[in-house]
Amino acid sequence: MSLFKARDWWSASLGEKEEFDQGCLCVADVDNSGTAHDKIIVGSFSGYLRIFSPHPLKPGDGMQAEDLLLEVQLRDPVLQVEVGKFVSGTEILHLAVLHPRKLCVYSVSGTLGNVEHGNQYQMKLMYEHNLQRTACSMTHGPFGGVKGRDLICIQSMDGMLMFFEQESYAFGRYLPGFLLPGPLSYSPKTDSFVTVSSSRQVESYKYQVLAVATDADSRKENEQQKMGAGKKVVADWILNIGEQALDISIVSFNQTSFSIFVLGERNFFCLKESGQIRFMKKLDYSPSCFHPYSSVNDGTINTLVGNHNNMLLVYQDVTLKWAAQLSQTPVAVKVANFQDLKGVIVTLSESGQLQCSYLGTDPSLFQVPKVESRDINYEDLDVEMKELQRIIKEATKTQDILPKMEKDDDLTLVATVLPDLDSVSQAVDGEVESEVIPSVSVKLCVRSRLTLQKAVLLISTPPPLALTQDQFIFDSLEPGVSKTASASVFLKGNYPPADLEGSAVVSYSKPTGVPRIVQCKFRLPLKLVCFPVQPSKVANHKLTIDTNKPPVNLINLFPEFIDQVEEDQVSVVGFQLLAGQKVTLLASKTSQRYRIQSEQFEDLWLITREFILRFQDYFLKQGIKDFTCSFSGPVPLQEYFELIDQHFELRLNGEKYEALLSERAVQFRAIQRLLLTRFKDKTPTPLQNLDTLLDGTYRQVIGIADAAEELQRNLFRAFTRLKSATQLVILLIGLWQKLNKEQIAILEGTFLPLLKDGQELGWEESVDAALSHLLRTCLSKSSKEQALNLTSHLSIPKDTSRLKKHITLLCERMSKGGRLSLSADSGSQQAAEMQGTPINPSVS
Repeated sequence: MSLFKARDWWSASLGEKEEFDQGCLCVADVDNSGTAHDKIIVGSFSGYLRIFSPHPLKPGDGMQAEDLLLEVQLRDPVLQVEVGKFVSGTEILHLAVLHPRKLCVYSVSGTLGNVEHGNQYQMKLMYEHNLQRTACSMTHGPFGGVKGRDLICIQSMDGMLMFFEQESYAFGRYLPGFLLPGPLSYSPKTDSFVTVSSSRQVESYKYQVLAVATDADSRKENEQQKMGAGKKVVADWILNIGEQALDISIVSFNQTSFSIFVLGERNFFCLKESGQIRFMKKLDYSPSCFHPYSSVNDGTINTLVGNHNNMLLVYQDVTLKWAAQLSQTPVAVKVANFQDLKGVIVTLSESGQLQCSYLGTDPSLFQVPKVESRDINYEDLDVEMKELQRIIKEATKTQDILPKMEKDDDLTLVATVLPDLDSVSQAVDGEVESEVIPSVSVKLCVRSRLTLQKAVLLISTPPPLALTQDQFIFDSLEPGVSKTASASVFLKGNYPPADLEGSAVVSYSKPTGVPRIVQCKFRLPLKLVCFPVQPSKVANHKLTIDTNKPPVNLINLFPEFIDQVEEDQVSVVGFQLLAGQKVTLLASKTSQRYRIQSEQFEDLWLITREFILRFQDYFLKQGIKDFTCSFSGPVPLQEYFELIDQHFELRLNGEKYEALLSERAVQFRAIQRLLLTRFKDKTPTPLQNLDTLLDGTYRQVIGIADAAEELQRNLFRAFTRLKSATQLVILLIGLWQKLNKEQIAILEGTFLPLLKDGQELGWEESVDAALSHLLRTCLSKSSKEQALNLTSHLSIPKDTSRLKKHITLLCERMSKGGRLSLSADSGSQQAAEMQGTPINPSVS
């Protein structure tokens, strides 16, 4: 503990719940005022950029309103801020802001104020660079000995150094043997870059060596170097320090030699320009940041070192000269010159406490209170230690992130769907145009091993299926006592569902207060949404499914749909969807083929899916495990595209309705204000038909709102039909290319990313982004496609042509050997194997 505290000159608290790090603080005359007075530039991971010019009325005052020159919120987190000559044609200072995927350079200028509000400051974007790799840090300087301007070097998370000659990108190089990014700094005297690698070595690389080395725009640098293409990146010198480094600073003050300062985890190093150690200091604490500055004594350098004990220590070379207590742990420290005081220490904490202080003799009068002594009971401590060791042993048995399901869970949930439909239909408020709407009962049994209070059972079914009751509350559950709940499921909407699988979830709290859930799924019968009819031989949409087993009598697959047809028609079955078209299933008597046909493409999904599931169950019961289905193609993309266009057109109409409704609402409020002004006027004036205009506008608003609600309902129906068609296309692609479960799961995640469609984030842009990712990774044809960047902002497209091209390209590349995978190296491995169509420029 230090006797003296750092004297507070000015302080400020930045934002709420914002985070800051080492590169978020910079001090410089960023507005080029010419007074040599520094400003404090602070960026945060929340995207806020602030510029301060402290002018306290008396030492210790907090921030005044006029001290904050500028505050802007940027879209991306701020990783680092630097000030330098970054714009060509001028030598004035500009501000460089590093984001994870972007580098922005701004000019900061001030305008003298003519009123009491003071001066006005603004920030103008000069240029920006979009980065292809995630950035970690940056450094700047006159690379190559240029005069009057600074160049920027950005270190990416994967070890690439990207060099920017102000407004243009120069080149990129990979550091050899890179694993994790370390601190990086530029030495203008030796024209080299100094960093600390994951091997715990200080490494120096000449700029000229990096400039003439092998181009690193592709990840094949190592292979090119082995083949002798270009020169290798070779370090100028290497020094093993045996520990990781927190920061690097390169200084050269007047009458002092050139020095490279490296702050390690337990040591503080000062190196010569050749990499030899000038001196080192062993630290007995964990440092957090440091900053070398010029000393009043010739030939020495002073260094500020902050640590995690909230201490600020001043070293003159290796000698500790001063120690002061801070209020927060600093993550960055600088020395600045302000109008009222020079040599101010500026510190920034991780939580955003910005403090300007100076060193002085202000003693702390705090006295440590006496601790009451008590006798230690070693027997109780042994018992407690054994209990804690037992708990730790039980907790470390499994290494999974998620806890494994216990063999005997506290609560079990079983769902049972009755085999027969309800004798009396429980359907209410149905929209289906049918005389009888069937319903089926689902029984759920809840059984607990413990005494539980307030267990909630929730049941859900895919729309437009509805439940007579979807929530049950059990006030108490006794051990070993089962409680049941029953609900009926029926078709409510006038369109077929996209799935027949429901789910049930029980949420409860254990006696210890830990919340838990138990869930189960159940499959509803096909006869809930269709009934048998006379088959039809003519249809617009047909699918042919091939099998590797002899033809099966359809009576064995669909016994409940054969009762109302003649006995000899076992090779054809007709299904009439309650809210859809007729679907016919035909079995070939001589070959192993089956045809499914209907007037509506999306109506084929439920019957096709049920047909394959029953086929699998039929052969599994007979002990046959090698049964497979296949689809010879082609995938019916044209019919699928028509449904996409219908859905997209409804989304565009929804935007038009929203714009029109907003326009009429603005008009309605304007008329209301005019009428209110007329009514408040003491001198009566004629209304000039404003009341008639108000009534007409009101009717328009109501009419547009009703039309928008109807459009939303139609959009929901269209999304359900599109979901059915999408699942059918995924099924056909899986049968066509013989995909496994993991590859089908990737397709489902790509084509079905949303459970619900919306105007802000719709199906088209979400699927297009996922398809673009697949086409530039595992299905890419070359490294150029893998290098293309995807936009991070999703918005509704102008049309569906790009989406259709990507879907078509996906099928083409899969037909030519492409395979779906989530591994990072799969794209480069398959790119060499795939040959075919040229690269589609729309994959971007």
